[in-house]
Amino acid sequence: MSQPTKKPAKHGFTTTILHGDRQASVEHGAVHKPIHTSTQYAFSDARELAAVFQGKAGYTYARQGTPTSDALEKKINKMEDGLASLSFATGMGALTALFTTLLRAGDHLLSSQFIFGNTNSLFGTLELLGIEITLVDPTDVQAVAAAIRPNTKMLFTETIANPGTQVADLEGLGRLCQEHRLVYLVDNTVTSPWLFQPKSVGASLVMNALSKHIGGHANALGGSLTDTGLFDWTTYTNILDIYKKGPSTGWAITQIKKKGLRDMGATLTADAAHRIAVGAETLALRLDKICSNALALAQFLAVHPGVQRVAYPGLTNHPQHARAARLFGGKFSMLVAVELIPSIDCLDFLNHLQVAILATHVGDTRTLALPAAYTIYHEMGPALRAKMGIVDGLIRLSVGIEDQADLLADFEQAFAACLHRK
Repeated sequence: MSQPTKKPAKHGFTTTILHGDRQASVEHGAVHKPIHTSTQYAFSDARELAAVFQGKAGYTYARQGTPTSDALEKKINKMEDGLASLSFATGMGALTALFTTLLRAGDHLLSSQFIFGNTNSLFGTLELLGIEITLVDPTDVQAVAAAIRPNTKMLFTETIANPGTQVADLEGLGRLCQEHRLVYLVDNTVTSPWLFQPKSVGASLVMNALSKHIGGHANALGGSLTDTGLFDWTTYTNILDIYKKGPSTGWAITQIKKKGLRDMGATLTADAAHRIAVGAETLALRLDKICSNALALAQFLAVHPGVQRVAYPGLTNHPQHARAARLFGGKFSMLVAVELIPSIDCLDFLNHLQVAILATHVGDTRTLALPAAYTIYHEMGPALRAKMGIVDGLIRLSVGIEDQADLLADFEQAFAACLHRK
């Protein structure tokens, strides 16, 4: 007797990610998608081989993806409620692929002036290729609107700026992009799809640095792009004719895959895809704990005599606190920016930390601390740092999942050591 067909139920965020692989008929009944290490995929029919090269779903050469990266992309797509997603070797690889395949010489890009340091460095390369870039304050929609030109093609912002924690007016920017028919690109790395789905504010494309919250354990690099399906690509002049096949909703993501992934080669390895996919299963659990710890640490620092200023969207005195609370469900990410009083050298203070790790990364299970101006933002120079609000003594904290009492005690003993010497 045949078994009754089971209609898949609609599940919550974590249940969907946990059981996504096995519901797609994984080989041999495995719970996780296996790691496919083969670089090439054979065909028994030459016509089938040709069909896959010409656009039919399938695998040919691992530079364009593997069954393992494909399984991860499906998870990311469900997280972001997207039309289609692509994975890359890094988040920077994803952004480079997007900008260089959807923009051309003479095009104008609007970007948040508080953007991540390496992205700012990439902008220098794009300008050498003839792409015009204007940096704007994403918290002020009127200022962004005033910067739009006839050749403006795209607007790019992070949800929460790294490291200054400015929260973009994501809703207002979405309406602005819709009005002017601009591609709206949102970097969701700091919030992740657990706290926020950029599609909800009209984003056309979403980038996630998978190395951060989604992977979560600092053991694999990766990045992703998701097309939300909201932008009308028939109105976008930079889509090549060869990729104008099938439904127009798939034109841009196909062009990025062919020109940005296949041609440029920033391919996510199967091993990294597997690590990230497994890490993603606990995203919600980890991030809830991280947000709780970050708020507690920010509140502790905000009243400490050794601190001059704390920037954290969860604090009620943050300029965009109400916006962050509304957009991110009352959770405020892992990023805390701290300025110590002038009498405490931030480098000396960092050297006294014992639980927090001195390292350049965010979204890890461990708390990480970094002197931003001396490290990841050193290359951009003092003038641009000042425009971004990064003072010399700014410490960027990426809060982890440690026991809260241990985390607070670690910062207290570091303050005690520095203040005692004064």
